[in-house]
Amino acid sequence: MIASLRGTVIDKSLDTVVIECGGVGYECLTSPNTNAQLARGEEVFVLTAHVVREDSQTLYAFTDAEQRKAFYTVQGVSGVGARLAMGILGTLSAVELARAVHDGDVKALQKAPGVGKRLAERMAVDLKGKLPDLPVSTPGSFDPTPTPGASAAGIENADVLSQVVEAMTGLGFSEKESEATARNVLAHMDQSNVSVSAVLRGVLSAMNGGR
Repeated sequence: MIASLRGTVIDKSLDTVVIECGGVGYECLTSPNTNAQLARGEEVFVLTAHVVREDSQTLYAFTDAEQRKAFYTVQGVSGVGARLAMGILGTLSAVELARAVHDGDVKALQKAPGVGKRLAERMAVDLKGKLPDLPVSTPGSFDPTPTPGASAAGIENADVLSQVVEAMTGLGFSEKESEATARNVLAHMDQSNVSVSAVLRGVLSAMNGGR
């Protein structure tokens, strides 16, 4: 089984990257959050989940152990396979997933594509206590004191903006156009729903619609 890869990113699309290791290119499926952190031409190290089926072998890539743990754990819920698990992590980070399960927040779980109310309710029950080492919310834990001249939300949005622009330029769009569109998408979003994947989807929709 392939547990990790270290090599150079030689190609990428919205949800895949190809990492060349020792002359062999490995195509890996990724979430938008992971994809945004992997740039063409750079040497990277990723953890992988090697899913073997009767008719296929698929690699899923992750930049940290929390993401991979959540990927495996969520598949313990009836009705959740590898691709749906990746879709869930494309909408909710490992921390957000743990927080939603901990709080029994069914609506947050339903934000993931393919997750209806019944499945979200099942996830909230079946995953309870199975993500113990992932950070979950406690009173005040997600309300850090902002640094002078910038709010915590502003700092988070700047990080999201940077990752989205990097992902878009990796897909061949211009940096200037990507940044302008991402800023516009951010400005019109509900700030409680801001994430790399959500902004990236909005930017792709806006830019592809204008072509």
